[in-house]
Amino acid sequence: MPTANAKARILLKQGKASVKTVKPFTIQLTYTTTEYTQKVTLGVDSGYLNIGFSAVSESKELISGEVKLLQGMSDRISEKSMYRTIRRGRLRHRKPGFDNRERKEGWLAPSIQHKLDTHVRFIEKLKSILPISKVIVEVANFDIQKIKNPDIEGEGYQEGEQKGFWNLREYILHRDGHKCQNPKCKKSSEILEVHHIKFRGNGGTDTPNNLITLCSNCHTSENHKKGKFLYEWQYTKPKLRSFKDATFMSMVRWKVTKILNCKVTFGYITKSKRIELRLEKSHYNDAFAIAGGSTQSRVHPIEVEQTRRNNRSLERFYDSKFIDVRTGKKVSGGELNCGRRTRNKSYNTENLRVYRGEKVSKGQRRIRTQRYFYQPGDLIKYENRVYTVKGAQNSGKYVALKEIKKVPRVELLEPYRFRKGLVVV
Repeated sequence: MPTANAKARILLKQGKASVKTVKPFTIQLTYTTTEYTQKVTLGVDSGYLNIGFSAVSESKELISGEVKLLQGMSDRISEKSMYRTIRRGRLRHRKPGFDNRERKEGWLAPSIQHKLDTHVRFIEKLKSILPISKVIVEVANFDIQKIKNPDIEGEGYQEGEQKGFWNLREYILHRDGHKCQNPKCKKSSEILEVHHIKFRGNGGTDTPNNLITLCSNCHTSENHKKGKFLYEWQYTKPKLRSFKDATFMSMVRWKVTKILNCKVTFGYITKSKRIELRLEKSHYNDAFAIAGGSTQSRVHPIEVEQTRRNNRSLERFYDSKFIDVRTGKKVSGGELNCGRRTRNKSYNTENLRVYRGEKVSKGQRRIRTQRYFYQPGDLIKYENRVYTVKGAQNSGKYVALKEIKKVPRVELLEPYRFRKGLVVV
């Protein structure tokens, strides 16, 4: 359990504890103690770009923050496929690999599997430094089962009519992309409202196919009158966006709950709880509401960033550079291509090679022969200041830094922090 800074200093000075991690600063006791711990609940606001987390006990919040997930996984997979295709083309009499692939049950695409592994790894990391007894994960913005069957019973379903309103409203807003659906809207306000396409006075229902999102500037009594567009929508129903339940984040969230045996909640419950607590919209505030936070004292949120551990590609291709005669700017040769796509079908586009001007640099292939001690993104100390490593030069003898133009020798640098994987900023 978290302790006071003063007590931690005393324990370290007396040799009764050792430093486990620096960020967040964690110590481990070196002597035997009782095994009693308080109950701690971890709330997780899972997402595609960020993960919000908050661990709370009965009296206070112990840790909270956001994780910025690594992006560009699909691009790196495409790049790997390109290099592999070129390499296979150079090898003669190689057996084809496209017809002997086997996928195990529950297989996920690599970009999705990466998101899943990161969620599981980070939750396990939090459980290793805190005695977390319960984990609650938000799996969706709304409960599709409750929309289909409003009388469904169970925890979270019998808390009054307002809960049902938040659930259905969140479904409509999510389906419509949180935007006003009037195509002629010119002054869309930030206040969004849910409108009945067929008026309730004319027999309209509360089902999702009769509801649509409008802003407060369009959802006026004037537009409900005969001859206005809301009145006409009753007979010329606008096209609604179809909602697909099986999105990749839904798969990730449900698999996380299955792997870690977590409790689940929904976004409409989180939102109503956050508004009840008068908290601003953020990932760590949502996680606080998910964990069941209410009157607990809050802590300053931390920021965790996920970076690449290593670039394992041994070969890099750098395209040639030309001057585009139309704009006078330097562009790659791939941008000014001939427009040919396939050999057997006429899918060719405009031949852009005619716009190639002066050739600025040649295309080249570089083969990496070794891995250097300092990698891009690492933090180093140089002249008593901390800098970020940009890359190695001259076979690793010099290191380029992002903040300054000077390229110092590697002997003058001192490692400060290796930023690989999930790192606290």
